[in-house]
Amino acid sequence: QVQLVESGGGLVQPGGSLRLSCAASGSISSIGTMRWYRQGPGKQRELVASITNDGMLYYGDGVKGRFTISRDNGKNTMNLQMNSLKPEDTAVYYCNADIRIIITWKDYWGKGTPVTVSS
Repeated sequence: QVQLVESGGGLVQPGGSLRLSCAASGSISSIGTMRWYRQGPGKQRELVASITNDGMLYYGDGVKGRFTISRDNGKNTMNLQMNSLKPEDTAVYYCNADIRIIITWKDYWGKGTPVTVSS
């Protein structure tokens, strides 16, 4: 069994920073692309950022220049450094990853960590 567990969410004032983490555990053979999604109140889930296992990056238009995604392949972890946070960044943030167990690739999700940006 594979688990993705997010941490680091919370309440922060506008302009503040938070660092989210995602840890993958279980019988993992390898991890491909890792992603952060978010779903704000009354909104659809959207892709925030992604990172491939060789370091290629993608950022959504709304977070470019403010968020930084990173990963540690040796520890099976991924981080999202979020700076200059805005109220519109308020959402539940989900970790997602393509994970191989022996010869089978599968898409896994964490349960999410809430981020609230408010004064």
